[in-house]
Amino acid sequence: MERLTINRVEILGRVGADPRIITSGNKRSARFPVATNEQFHDRNGALREETTWHNIAAWQGRSIPDFNNIKKGVMVHIYGRIRNTKFTGVDGEDKYFSEVTANHLEICNENIEQNYAPGGYAR
Repeated sequence: MERLTINRVEILGRVGADPRIITSGNKRSARFPVATNEQFHDRNGALREETTWHNIAAWQGRSIPDFNNIKKGVMVHIYGRIRNTKFTGVDGEDKYFSEVTANHLEICNENIEQNYAPGGYAR
């Protein structure tokens, strides 16, 4: 009997750079970074903020809007899965690259931040 596995990620963050859009025939794909921030108190009690960058890959279609509206600084809400790729670099060493393959992408208005607590958890 096969065991249940889950590969699911949800990101609410800001686009870090305009997407690199690739057109192949009538299909379009985009790759772009998204930043998420988390606030926490360090062991001395000082408030710290940590930014994590996520590589996003998306294909335009049913659950992905027109890429023309995705710009640097825009807030996006993404559902997808994590994909890891191994390749050999020019130095002959194995390299690893992780990205989120988006299944759903929504461009958010600025008021959405009020509905989430630090760390991205819904209030």
